[in-house]
Amino acid sequence: MTDLSAVLNQVPVDDIAKQLGIPSDVAEAAVKQVLPGLIGGLAANASTSGGSAALEKALTKHTKTPKSVSEIDTNDGAKIVKHVFGGNTDQVASKLASNDPAPNVTADIIKQILPIVAPIVLSFIASQLLSPKTAPSTTTKTTTKSATPTSTGGDLGSILGGLISDPSTQSMIGGLLGGLLGGGTK
Repeated sequence: MTDLSAVLNQVPVDDIAKQLGIPSDVAEAAVKQVLPGLIGGLAANASTSGGSAALEKALTKHTKTPKSVSEIDTNDGAKIVKHVFGGNTDQVASKLASNDPAPNVTADIIKQILPIVAPIVLSFIASQLLSPKTAPSTTTKTTTKSATPTSTGGDLGSILGGLISDPSTQSMIGGLLGGLLGGGTK
């Protein structure tokens, strides 16, 4: 099962803090608030066949995990956020900020972090879904094939389901974000 800590490990928190001019602990707290909301929104959108197909198509464009903020296309990130939350982005940012006890995590910081983290989340999901299959080793004649992204046996639903089953995601989705999720384009 995949949990949020695996996704969090992919996020360059210190780089985000430097980019936004905020302390690292505030950036980390904000990222921890953003992840469950973003993953919950992706899951809500992917709950329909059209939404799932759109997400799977988007994943093919996010196969490389950015290592720094400078590698992230925040315009693409903003499109992802708009697709996930639709016209509810401001309300989601406010809810996410109000859920954190850290007084310095504001809706404005959340709104700045969402388009930075969104491509990283898609890259993480893509890595889980589109990892190259490992060919069984044989002692007979082998041919060299380039690794083509293919499913590793897990599907989008099981990957998102694993992330959603994380307790912090459950509490965020259940009580806090409620009807706001799924407000994006499906």
